[in-house]
Amino acid sequence: QVKLVESGGGLVQPGGSLRLSCQVSGLTFSSGWMNWVRQAPGKGLEWIAVIISSGDSTYYADAVKGRFTISRDNAKKTVDLQMTNLKPQDTAVYYCHTEDIQGNYWGRGTQVTVSS
Repeated sequence: QVKLVESGGGLVQPGGSLRLSCQVSGLTFSSGWMNWVRQAPGKGLEWIAVIISSGDSTYYADAVKGRFTISRDNAKKTVDLQMTNLKPQDTAVYYCHTEDIQGNYWGRGTQVTVSS
């Protein structure tokens, strides 16, 4: 059974930092690209970052480029999202996502609220 479990969300003031983590089980983690996707209140899903299977390359949405860093540990089967200089518009539920030939896999998400 494939399982993705996000953690690390919470309430943070503007300009603050948070580190999200996603623990993956049930699939060959080291062969899959991993994404972070978010959904702000009342809005659709927004892709924000991806890391390739080896971890050598990463890509970011313009909205988070320079502030967020995605990383992975293939031995631990985790993918992290370090978020800095957070803004109120970063408030959202954050999901990790991956896919293989058998389907798409999502976690349940972790809430990030940026507010003073």
